[in-house]
Amino acid sequence: MTIPRHRPHPRGRRPAGDAGVASVTMLVIGAITILFAAALLGGGAVFAARAQGYDLAQAAARAGAQCVNTTAYRTEGVLRLNTDAASRAVEQVLGAAGATGTIRFTATAIEVTATSRQATPMLKAFGVSDIEVTATAQATPTITPPV
Repeated sequence: MTIPRHRPHPRGRRPAGDAGVASVTMLVIGAITILFAAALLGGGAVFAARAQGYDLAQAAARAGAQCVNTTAYRTEGVLRLNTDAASRAVEQVLGAAGATGTIRFTATAIEVTATSRQATPMLKAFGVSDIEVTATAQATPTITPPV
């Protein structure tokens, strides 16, 4: 039994069949990798925007909690919020950030729900330049003795 000998192809000619398959495969894998990375970074941008929204709500609530009704505290020893001053403080913090919000007072705390638009630069390629973020935070006024 004789083994057929492999004949080289004439110069300049390649066999038809698998030519270019590796290039197409790498192109598809590269495109999938880029889309996956963009989605991952976009998701990170959304989480960061939510964290910024929550930070804003916390800052506004803390600003409102600092507005203690000093007259009630001095005369009655009761720690209450000055609701007018607290509302102004919250609105000032939210307004400086270009946000809106609602304020709710309880007997011992202030609750702020802030709504803002946060930029998402990594999602611009997908047509999402910013998202609306709503976050709620609560703060309680306290009087701490000087250290």
